[in-house]
Amino acid sequence: MVQAVAPAMIDDATIERSPGYWSTVWRRFRRDPVAMIALGVIVLLILIAILAPYIAPHDPFRGATLRRLRPPGTPGYLLGTDELGRDMLSRLIYGARLSLFMGVTPVFLALFIGSAIGVTAGYVGGIVNTLLMRTIDIIFAFPSVLLAIALSGAMGAGIVNGLISLTIVFIPPIARIAESVTTSVRSLDYVEAARASGAGALSIVRKHVLGNVLGPIFVYAMSLIAVSMILASGLSFLGLGVRPPEPEWGLMLNTLRTALYTQPMLCALPGIMIFITSISFNLLTDGLRSAMDIKA
Repeated sequence: MVQAVAPAMIDDATIERSPGYWSTVWRRFRRDPVAMIALGVIVLLILIAILAPYIAPHDPFRGATLRRLRPPGTPGYLLGTDELGRDMLSRLIYGARLSLFMGVTPVFLALFIGSAIGVTAGYVGGIVNTLLMRTIDIIFAFPSVLLAIALSGAMGAGIVNGLISLTIVFIPPIARIAESVTTSVRSLDYVEAARASGAGALSIVRKHVLGNVLGPIFVYAMSLIAVSMILASGLSFLGLGVRPPEPEWGLMLNTLRTALYTQPMLCALPGIMIFITSISFNLLTDGLRSAMDIKA
């Protein structure tokens, strides 16, 4: 005869708990070697940017005319010197600070503003949705590169103006994604149940909507970081972003263009850094998107 076990005698430790959503995402993400390598490269670049004063071999602002345009491998200058005799390795290391800052900051500012606009338009709907999204569509109609150049040209060169112009460029696509996701979530059963229970709009959005829409919006915003870095470098290349003598990879491409035929490797170094960083963010985003697709 089988003896029944009382519920009180069951040890809680023996109850297997299903892993949470983010635990599952992290486990799936770790199984993607390409995404993990991309994450490692980005972490390494962030550490280089933070530790730049301690690992840069020379002052990135101090140069000498007698040692200008030295090729890579020159004794004491591993990656050579630029057009003013400044150490290229030191400027690339310090350049990671501004390049990452100009790539990440506009996206996160646009993530905050665009998400607020998109979630509001998607949840409220009606005339509010129409007014907000048609205004967004007007900005969205302009090509991002031309819009960034026009805004930076109108406001003038500088880091702050560059951040503002890039933020404005990225608000429309993020707002469009946020509005689309929120519109699909607001009609789900649990949202309708919360609304029927008498919960206020702000409470429903905070407790039931944001948790389900921020994931897709964040992943999409991550994919824009690489675009932001390229646009920021392009603005600096055109003289509309970071001003000399600040070390920034796009600006370094601009100042080294006169040495393209004499020292092509020196000109390629900032471009290589931009390429490595951009592709790393793209691969990281692809891995994160795949990891979050639990049904796949």
